Amino acid sequence: MKDAVAVFNEWAELDKDLGMEKGHADAVTEMLDFALKERHRTNNNFTFLDLGCGNGWVVRRVVDDPLCIKAKGIDGANQMIANAKARGNNEDYILANIHDYESKDKYDLIHSMEVLYYLEDPESVLNKIFSSWLAEEGRLIVGIDLYYENKDSHTWEGKVGTKMLMLKQAEWIDMFKRVGFSDVEGWRANQTQDWAGTLVLTGKKN
Repeated sequence: MKDAVAVFNEWAELDKDLGMEKGHADAVTEMLDFALKERHRTNNNFTFLDLGCGNGWVVRRVVDDPLCIKAKGIDGANQMIANAKARGNNEDYILANIHDYESKDKYDLIHSMEVLYYLEDPESVLNKIFSSWLAEEGRLIVGIDLYYENKDSHTWEGKVGTKMLMLKQAEWIDMFKRVGFSDVEGWRANQTQDWAGTLVLTGKKN
């Protein structure tokens, strides 16, 4: 099995990150619409962190929101960060292993797309997000395409050749609740007749 970071480095070198951006755009748009509408209802400025930011496309989208005062992206693949910096402007991108990274700042909105099931210990990362990275009244929202109910995803580990954690939707929701998140929700974004949809998981710290 290849290390996931090595796989993403290869993809970034081949510009496959552009295909990932296009493929995930509809689901991420639905996720951001949900999260940003909440921010605009309160009309408060917010800070944003994207975990596993890839080439930075989500960071670049959110930083343009009039209420966003800071947007940062973290990724463990050096080529992804290089692509993000090359395609970005004044956003902040950090090359770091998510398991090891310690944030000095807290964020009002934390987003992650297609990252959790690649992590060695996602619950420990969720604990770190909840206790150290997320501001009070902050929200975490994540999207994953590999989960038990999505039968199409059952072959991906073998095809990609990297370890992936297969859990049911209810198991992910239970994990969020164990960590301490409140108002935990789960739904399928961008679902069609031929696609089970992106599993969206979200919760708040309050």
